[in-house]
Amino acid sequence: MGDLAAGMRYLGRGQRWVFGHGRWFGFGLLPALVALVLYVAALTALAFFSDDIAAWATPFADGWGEPWRDSLRILFAVLLWLAALLLSVLTFTAVTLVIGDPFYEKLSEQVEEQEGGAPRGPELPMWREAWISLCDSLYVLRRMLFFTVPLFFLGFLPVVGQTLVPALGFCVSGFFLTLELVSVAMQRRGISVRERLRMLRTRRALALGFGVPLVLAFLVPLVAVLLMPGAVAGAALLVRDLTGEDEGRDADDGEGDDGEDRDGEGRDGHRHDGHGGEGQADPGRYGGGRGAVGPPAAEASSAHAPGPGAPKSPSPAPDPVRDPRLGPWTRGGPR
Repeated sequence: MGDLAAGMRYLGRGQRWVFGHGRWFGFGLLPALVALVLYVAALTALAFFSDDIAAWATPFADGWGEPWRDSLRILFAVLLWLAALLLSVLTFTAVTLVIGDPFYEKLSEQVEEQEGGAPRGPELPMWREAWISLCDSLYVLRRMLFFTVPLFFLGFLPVVGQTLVPALGFCVSGFFLTLELVSVAMQRRGISVRERLRMLRTRRALALGFGVPLVLAFLVPLVAVLLMPGAVAGAALLVRDLTGEDEGRDADDGEGDDGEDRDGEGRDGHRHDGHGGEGQADPGRYGGGRGAVGPPAAEASSAHAPGPGAPKSPSPAPDPVRDPRLGPWTRGGPR
């Protein structure tokens, strides 16, 4: 549950970051808007030609009666369009990342710079980076379809298809959506797509906490466009967690900027008090009590010695048992 909540926190932190930096928010919207226009155009064209596609795909129904033939082809057209809509939801992020690779690379780098520094990525031409991003997206899509296609057909089963299968479908989509989004920051670190998949498998709850809320939000029209810049920013923060860079930063924060360790002793060997002072005596260091600062005990006793004009106090009486000047008869007392 800890990783699940952490994934949601990274998603929220990414959204807060871009909304707090309006220029970068608008910068990250451009690729998502372009992808949205392309998908709307494709889905509209599919809806317009769906009748012709259904007739072409069901030639065996040409000899059927009109009600049965039309019902079958309408059902086929509706299912085809819904399948295309589902595919568009699953591939929207991949296409947007391919279109906006240079945009999101700059956005992700800016987020990491403010979080402690971004690693320097390999110097590659833009076309090479776009090609790598496209190949990685196709690999992720192939792995995702390996799960989503069986789940699509299992969805026609009674009861299970309306309860368990949709939940599994959201989890699968959320995991692979996270895999797509972390590709921007991980590609800068030279981590291959197969290694990214292995790393996320070790932290499945983290990936699900980040990706599943996004999948649910992307089902609402236009929300995917608005959340895409924040999703890229949050993925950059999540990658720093996966690679352990945030832990290293926390360890470095154990020492203050003035060279103090956690135990209050600086690198120069002097002890500092809680207010940043140096060279002050430690309260109670010399046994003077709480808040007392004074010399050692020997110096304290000499400081209180009587002056030359002061009356001398009488010397203590000698011990009759141990003083030999009083005679041996006194040893052990009179008889």
